[in-house]
Amino acid sequence: MSFPSLPHVLITNAVPDQVRAPIEGRAQLVMGPADGSLMDRKEVLRLAPRLFGIINQAELRVDRELLEYAPHLRIVANVAMGTDNFDLELMKERGVYATNIPNFFAGAAADYTLGVLLMLSRRLREADDHVRSGQWKEFQPGRWDGPLLEGRTLGLIGFGAIAQAVANRAQAFGVNCIHHTRTPTGLAGYRSLDQLLSESDIVSLHLPLTRDTRHLINARRLGQMKPGSYLINVARGRIVDESALVAALQSGHLAGAALDVFENEPRVHPALTAMNQVVLTPHIAGGTIESRHAARLFCFENIARTLAGLSPLNIVNSLV
Repeated sequence: MSFPSLPHVLITNAVPDQVRAPIEGRAQLVMGPADGSLMDRKEVLRLAPRLFGIINQAELRVDRELLEYAPHLRIVANVAMGTDNFDLELMKERGVYATNIPNFFAGAAADYTLGVLLMLSRRLREADDHVRSGQWKEFQPGRWDGPLLEGRTLGLIGFGAIAQAVANRAQAFGVNCIHHTRTPTGLAGYRSLDQLLSESDIVSLHLPLTRDTRHLINARRLGQMKPGSYLINVARGRIVDESALVAALQSGHLAGAALDVFENEPRVHPALTAMNQVVLTPHIAGGTIESRHAARLFCFENIARTLAGLSPLNIVNSLV
């Protein structure tokens, strides 16, 4: 199949004009639905035979099926830090670059983490519901009291850019931060996973989804957490066994949880939606106006580099 006058580039959602500038006049852009939702896989596969590049939000599985449909594909750029949607070995074999973005979302995700930490510890969601539902009839001192953050221990599982940004922010609240990574960091505050779980008042997840991290937080490890502690997940939903989390919350072993990602996203375990000690958000932790703009622009610049015969930046599968 020969290309049309310009190579085709697909982005699976609609984006502002400003971020498209790097490929203007160099490629024909195909965008997802105008309402901001993501293009479904069936439509991507229909378009795939013409595609030189794809930009997606890390929701598109780049697997054998897609690559068979897309013989001219040369780059898939994730507008995300995660890469678990890529079959990296097969993409390398087919000569297709896989890229993600650097740390544009780190500050935004760290802000979100502190935000939900405050919501949980100060029981803000419960108090807000109480007022909105018309139940508030009189001042009741003590009813909504939660723990003071100062002096508490925050355990960060994963210690990349996001977790480090969380630690910097949390320390301003007088929070003691410890961390765990698969390979010891040698830094003050490093703990084994067992130690971290048993010491932390709040456990926050900031690690990629891999074979080793799927259901890393299971019933046994939830049982190792302190009674009355909190869990925050802004990483990947499948790192947490949701059924085990529900059980830990229903028993009262955990005081609360905040989840921005889910095991079977966008489906949410129905028991979680009924719990007022749980904060649930639709995968928004890294999303601010500034971070989203920078990440999208970076992906379009990588497409432009590839069109020019240059290597893109932030490659996660070396083709050499």
